[in-house]
Amino acid sequence: MGEVTAINDLAPEDIDLATIDLDTLTDSELGVLERKVASRYLNIVPWGAIVWAFTNLAVWLALWPLVFADLLPLWLAFPIATLNCALAYLPSHEAQHSIIGARGRPLRWLNELVGHLSTIPLVQPYRVLKHTHMQHHAHANDEQLDPDYGVHAKDSLDFLKRSVLGRQPEGKHGNAYFETMQRVGKAHMIGDAIAFNAVYLTVLFVCAWTGHAIEAALLWWLPRHLALTYIQYYLSWAPHHPGHEQGRYRDTRGFKSKAGNLASMGMQYHIIHHLYPRIPLMKTGDAYFALKPILQKRGCDLGTL
Repeated sequence: MGEVTAINDLAPEDIDLATIDLDTLTDSELGVLERKVASRYLNIVPWGAIVWAFTNLAVWLALWPLVFADLLPLWLAFPIATLNCALAYLPSHEAQHSIIGARGRPLRWLNELVGHLSTIPLVQPYRVLKHTHMQHHAHANDEQLDPDYGVHAKDSLDFLKRSVLGRQPEGKHGNAYFETMQRVGKAHMIGDAIAFNAVYLTVLFVCAWTGHAIEAALLWWLPRHLALTYIQYYLSWAPHHPGHEQGRYRDTRGFKSKAGNLASMGMQYHIIHHLYPRIPLMKTGDAYFALKPILQKRGCDLGTL
């Protein structure tokens, strides 16, 4: 009892898990300890992600006039555009969880601005992403209710096949998002996706009509599809594979990426994101190692991290 009282009295920054025998704690006591440690990484404005969002979009937009004015070769602009598209999602992901500014807070306007603007290269509307992503968190690995379940696959090759097929006209992945929006009473927001795609297709058509089809294909169409596959692999498939279990400590995992943490978009520590979605991406690694003894005690799948 004295040890538990001491834990309750400790400030989060004073907790040293190496000095606490976790085996002596009840489940509820372990929960108190876990939340205290996690709180060190909450309520942090991710200014890096904000700068990332606007810089990434500005660079991608600048590619168009530079290429059309023959100031930048298309062969060089193409990989830059692909990188821009791959980097477009995560700042919006921070906004989806209101990490930049919660409702009623001073930075709420910036949170929403980042959310709406950062995913323009991906042709993905913020409100649709936000509501479907919340359902993913609520129902991760549920075949009926998880809108991202369609990318579950037995291995990397099977994932690639499912990812490509999912974007075909009859693909199930797009339907899952629409069905999810209907289920949560947000079907009217599908209009955002229609508007995004209308602008996207218009730009592609005008470019093709004026003799710039290759430019449009290598600045937007192909980079977008390559980025979507990359994002789905690291944000959906890898951290949830094999995706057979549900529950707070079992629906995602830690994994050691051969590409490294940076190239895998920080998703090695995605388990932290599912446990504490308001922890900024750039703090998930620190939070993971701070919480690792507790995660091991909880029976989480930490792989070889």
